[in-house]
Amino acid sequence: MAKRKPKDQAAAETRREALRRRDIRLREEVRQSKRIRPLITPEGAALNLKIATASERAGAFLLDFALLFMAVMMSVWLISLAFSEFGFRGWQIAGSISAVVVFVLRVFYFIFFEVGRKAATPGKRALGLRVAARGGGRLTANAVLARNFMRELEVFLPLTLLIMTAEDAVSNWIRLMAFCWTGVFVLFPLFNRDKLRVGDLIAGTIVIHAPKVKLQKDITSVSPLPAAKGFAFTTAELDAYGIHELHVLEDVLRQSTKEIKARVAERIRAKIGREKAPEESDLAFLEAYYGALRGRLEQRMLFGERKADKFDTGR
Repeated sequence: MAKRKPKDQAAAETRREALRRRDIRLREEVRQSKRIRPLITPEGAALNLKIATASERAGAFLLDFALLFMAVMMSVWLISLAFSEFGFRGWQIAGSISAVVVFVLRVFYFIFFEVGRKAATPGKRALGLRVAARGGGRLTANAVLARNFMRELEVFLPLTLLIMTAEDAVSNWIRLMAFCWTGVFVLFPLFNRDKLRVGDLIAGTIVIHAPKVKLQKDITSVSPLPAAKGFAFTTAELDAYGIHELHVLEDVLRQSTKEIKARVAERIRAKIGREKAPEESDLAFLEAYYGALRGRLEQRMLFGERKADKFDTGR
């Protein structure tokens, strides 16, 4: 049996590594696709909404809770300071006012931010989330009120009972019931497909991803190199790669160094069987190939053909 050449072994290992990365990417795409919910708006527009995970919702709530706690402490401190400065001795009245302020902040903190145009509290905005109507229509004030008043029953009321001082057996039973009550509602999103709270079920809402999108310059339309116009590629040369390689090539053009661009250009030429012409610019070649590949993939998409990557044979 002939001994395998080191160059062939290196090529085989490279291919195995590429296939391994492809499998990882495809599994991740399948996992992410399970979070997509197709939705038709009342205007007839088709949307693909990506729902928030339970951990993302919990993280957003903890951020909001921290901000709310700071606002409550600041308010209580200001009320105490005001009564102290005026020499008022009725601290019971000050305590009552503080309780009302705490309740108002607790309830209307979430309502104030979610009823706005962005439909998201600071915690949700930090994690790229927002509240939306499950039916695809506009998020109404009634829905926001319903989901947030339900939070009182789900979280804050039982938490208030939990921190009550246990003075007798009845108080201990109340605290135990409050603990169970809180546990059921807090864990509820883990046991439904769309990670909904009870408040979401009643209000007809859902929490989805709404990340900020920063548009970047189009590589092929903004001041392309004049030399890039001199390249022409055959269909076979363009069919060597797919969508994945197009995205990689775009990253290379936007972010990599001159040396990396030269190596990538060399690998593409080797893949499509093309020799480098004298005085040929690697950057111009990459820009020309990127533009031609993108056009070819878009053309195939019009006919329902999708080539995921260079390993995709369409079978």
